[in-house]
Amino acid sequence: MTAAAPASTFIYVIYVRTDAARLWEALLEPKWTRQYWFGMHHECSWQPGAPWSLVFGDGRIADSGEVLEVDAPHRLVLRWRNEFRPELKAEGFSHCRLEVEPQPGDAVRLTVTHILERPGSQFIAAVAVGWPRILSDLKSLLETGALALRA
Repeated sequence: MTAAAPASTFIYVIYVRTDAARLWEALLEPKWTRQYWFGMHHECSWQPGAPWSLVFGDGRIADSGEVLEVDAPHRLVLRWRNEFRPELKAEGFSHCRLEVEPQPGDAVRLTVTHILERPGSQFIAAVAVGWPRILSDLKSLLETGALALRA
């Protein structure tokens, strides 16, 4: 019997001085995502089984998939595939889990776990660069009203 190949996994944890409801809104609503996610926004009804897409400002689809689980404002799980880079699209679907946990005081912990069931995934290497920038700007936007990494 052979062992299954290891998955490629990216995990990122960030603490944000806000409440769970406000962070949840900022994660999902276009009025927020366009500000910190490279001008992109989600198109989705946020119901289990619903199609999901991340859309560039010019209308092109960046990523797509399906909502697997929603427990607002605590947990969101997406089936996720890149659509604009052929070599990443060829890797197939990943799973992305976002977990929001209230912390003592006035902060929440956001954990993003992105997994693709193949070793050495180029897609996971790409999100490992993208997620920290996106989440740093989200944190700055919620805490100060301004983006940290872009003029």
